Amino acid sequence: MGIVQFAAVVVLTLLLMKLLLLPAKVGMNRMVDTARWLMIAGIAMLDLQFLLQYVLGLRAMGVTQAVLINLVLFIPSSWVLSLTVSYMQGRARLSRMDKWSGGVVWLVGCAALAVAAAIDGQPLFSDTPELHWTEVAVAALYLVMQIYYSTRHFKNLIAMRRSLQNYYDSDVDDMLLWMQLSIIVLMVLAVMVPMLIFVESNWLGIFGILFFAGIFYFVDSFCFYVVSSTPKMVEKAEEDEELPPDLSLQPGSSEDSASSVDSPVPESAEAGSCAPQVENNRSATLHPSPRVDSAVGQWIANRGFCKSGLTMPVAAEVIGVPRYLFAAWLKEKGCTYSAWMTDLRIEEAKRVIKEHPEWNNESIATHCGFNDRTYFQKKFKEKTGLSPAEYLAS
Repeated sequence: MGIVQFAAVVVLTLLLMKLLLLPAKVGMNRMVDTARWLMIAGIAMLDLQFLLQYVLGLRAMGVTQAVLINLVLFIPSSWVLSLTVSYMQGRARLSRMDKWSGGVVWLVGCAALAVAAAIDGQPLFSDTPELHWTEVAVAALYLVMQIYYSTRHFKNLIAMRRSLQNYYDSDVDDMLLWMQLSIIVLMVLAVMVPMLIFVESNWLGIFGILFFAGIFYFVDSFCFYVVSSTPKMVEKAEEDEELPPDLSLQPGSSEDSASSVDSPVPESAEAGSCAPQVENNRSATLHPSPRVDSAVGQWIANRGFCKSGLTMPVAAEVIGVPRYLFAAWLKEKGCTYSAWMTDLRIEEAKRVIKEHPEWNNESIATHCGFNDRTYFQKKFKEKTGLSPAEYLAS
């Protein structure tokens, strides 16, 4: 067990150095920088915990002694590591309860352990029934804390994903893959912690290896994430979502009284789960957003969606409608912006494949607005169940 503890100290120290040596540009984003220092604090507490275990030989003294140190340091470490994810998800989603729940659990746990040690009349590191059952209760409280944070993280993750899908013209779920997997890792580690601190068998080494593999992934992927362009992209999407509507362009203004005569719409607008259905002249008068229908119909007819890298505010500007109206129109259709754009481009790809069977996938992807051939092939397969080559053959 001493070898595992020593290896843990070495690995955690190296991870601390990696976090401390992140490029200076990370500090330019206040939220990201706060998350980094929180992670440094959490990993430092884990490092201290294993260092104490190794130097004092607490495992050799008995389970209770090791458990006491583990709980006192594991709880605040898990708290600040959970806050790391919360800060990466944005200050707007960080409630006061999120900030201080872990601290309250830690204080209650420490107080309970101190009371248990005092009432049994034995030295602090004595193996007594009172201290043992108090440690079990505090471990259960720790699990409740981690379940709370994990629930909050998943809820915030869904909101972040929605913001990105309503801002960018392609799927950006891969941007948040680190965060999704890290939340799962924290949940798994939360379940493993009681095993690490209570189990006394040959399985302890296996639990330890899995635990450190999870911690290594958590820190390493965090470092990769924060030096990428993703945090800035997420920040742009969330800032746009919080922008107030342009009151000068609300319904009823002079610009909103434009003609609602629809423009011809190509086949690409008539299919796909999220493709807009622009009605004919007779039904458009009954539509709650005739101006948006007309403007979008004209834009689709001109194949404006074939330009890649169109964010939702840019598309709204090109279409000629206020951003808030365009967002409401998409919501009415039950679509996210990225899904709507993907549907339009896939339908255009179908048309191009039929009309230009000699084109390769690279040319089709570029023409339809996909900025990556592999992504085009992936989405085409998802939407049609066929590869572009299979679709052409069929």
